[in-house]
Amino acid sequence: MKKYDIKTTDVETLKKWYYLMSLGRALDEKAPSYQLQSLGWSYHAPYAGHDGIQLAIGQVFTKGEDFLFPYYRDMLTVLSAGMTVEELILNGISKATDPGSAGRHMSNHFAKPEWHIENISSATGTHDLHAAGVGRAMVYYGHKGVAITSHGESATSEGFVYEAVNGASLERLPVIFVWQDNGYGISVPKEDQTANRKVADNFSGFKNLKIIHCNGKDVFDSMNAMTEAREYAIANRNPVIVHANCVRIGSHSNSDKHTLYRDENELAYVKDADPLMKFRRMLLRYKRLTEEELQKIEADAKKELIAANRKAMAAPEPDPKSIFDFVLPEPYEPKKYPDGTHDQVEGEKAFMVTAINETLKSEFRRDPNTFIWGQDVANKDKGGVFNVTKGMQQEFGDARVFSAPIAEDYIVGTANGMCRFDPKIHVVIEGAEFADYFWPAIEQYVECTHEYWRSNGKFVPNITLRLASGGYIGGGLYHSQNIEGALTTLPGARIVCPSFADDAAGLLRTSMRSRGFTLFLEPKALYNSVDAATIVPEDFEVPFGKARIRREGTDLTMITYGNTTHFCLSVAERLAKEGGWSVEVIDIRSLIPLDKETIFESVKKTSKALVVHEDKVFSGFGAEVAANIGTEMFRHLDAPVRRVGSTFTPVGFHPALERAILPDEEKIYAAAKELLEY
Repeated sequence: MKKYDIKTTDVETLKKWYYLMSLGRALDEKAPSYQLQSLGWSYHAPYAGHDGIQLAIGQVFTKGEDFLFPYYRDMLTVLSAGMTVEELILNGISKATDPGSAGRHMSNHFAKPEWHIENISSATGTHDLHAAGVGRAMVYYGHKGVAITSHGESATSEGFVYEAVNGASLERLPVIFVWQDNGYGISVPKEDQTANRKVADNFSGFKNLKIIHCNGKDVFDSMNAMTEAREYAIANRNPVIVHANCVRIGSHSNSDKHTLYRDENELAYVKDADPLMKFRRMLLRYKRLTEEELQKIEADAKKELIAANRKAMAAPEPDPKSIFDFVLPEPYEPKKYPDGTHDQVEGEKAFMVTAINETLKSEFRRDPNTFIWGQDVANKDKGGVFNVTKGMQQEFGDARVFSAPIAEDYIVGTANGMCRFDPKIHVVIEGAEFADYFWPAIEQYVECTHEYWRSNGKFVPNITLRLASGGYIGGGLYHSQNIEGALTTLPGARIVCPSFADDAAGLLRTSMRSRGFTLFLEPKALYNSVDAATIVPEDFEVPFGKARIRREGTDLTMITYGNTTHFCLSVAERLAKEGGWSVEVIDIRSLIPLDKETIFESVKKTSKALVVHEDKVFSGFGAEVAANIGTEMFRHLDAPVRRVGSTFTPVGFHPALERAILPDEEKIYAAAKELLEY
């Protein structure tokens, strides 16, 4: 039964709707003028033609229960949901008081995080995964509400969208996917995007998924569709697609000229289909409001816009000094082991894989709001490819420990989303079975690194992203690569890589107790290595950004991490026996933040530096370490800074190729000896 129609909807509601639609349209038309006056708003995607569905999304959104993920065209959506026109202008002209980002995110990215109107990326469709993650949290915590995610029909071509819909239908999550179909992806018509005229039909075979089609140009049809969708999603705990047929009256944005690809007939048609004008005519035709009443509403809306504009223009600009705020939150500070070392010698040594497994279990017992998922992590007799999560599902249940689809985007994106539900939630994810397979998730990695800064500190994903990394296992091109060189270029993530079992446990514990995003690289060749096995004290902790001097020396500093730490220690011992040379070996443990102080103090003492890592020498992380030493310690150096790492090639499968490519003791020894004799 339809709830809303022109004849029975009460007059006060109709007045409210018309006011919102008039106010939104007035701002939609005014927005380009800010750029023309060099006041900002350099990006504006007009919503005119989407009025019905956008009004409906905002009206159905229930503050305190729902989460809303609006896309860059959703101006009326967020206005209808309760944001003020002043707040929208503050975003448009990038003021410091913009509630979503304080001028850090681009215009037309409207958000109010405290209301759970979420700050989203410009990469279209990515937020569907975040909505699915929120839906998962809603189910787990028994929360009555829905996650509403909105975008155009062309975004459905993105893999993010497929993965989100697939996951939401598999897990039966209360997510409403609103697809505002205006027939274009910028300038590309819909028929060049998908074979089905109605893109929602591409998903018609999904189990547990309801599809509702509506006229997005019609207020009442849109209201009925969104109301039905929300009621159904809550009652049945199932996802819904609302496919809304719209028109795009203007260009894609103010950087697009639609007259280059749309003819006069089409432009005339979309103008005639204007939802605002249609609604106005209906109100008059059915005598629900008079011409005088409509004109008064329009005048009041213009007055509000003028007042809001005046206030927004007077708001402060962002302070350039603030750029370093909210890159990373303050981490958990270890108390029992503040420097991340211990002197325990009694007890049984543990392999690294065991240390990680036991630390995960310990922290899961400590914090019931901790979750883990990934590919193959929850099998009965194993946990992941390397058994790191063995026994966890049996102890903590399948709601906290479960296997994910082979969809790296989905793994990372839903972790981001689940953290949005409540800051007490901490998620550990196995981002891919091997680091080599992580690349499909790179956009979601970027999202996680951006969130805290982009939202001006209002949201930070509490995620530990585990990746089995590196070679020395004969794994070849897709089981042997190191990816930290690429990922360290992106601010907003802590990146750690242990060389020993105790550090693996300590860094993992600190990460799981910290706010923020941590990439936890696990050298898989060390999982069951005797060399990496150590005594692991109970509740051992390692602070971020604190290197560990594994061997003290005076003649040469070796800076290393991961697999190559063990090679460096062996080489240092060999050099001591052969020539009496004293080599200091620093295991940095933490790439970001980097303990420059320990490195610099060592170089001051030895005057020589050798940077060693498994990753490629060219563009590897060691280049940054070497550059810092060369810049800051130049006057203390007696020789050039040297690096040892992999060749600038992939890691080959044949053992002879792997040996030729990866660093080993002989390569490190040769470089060290050359430096010592310099």
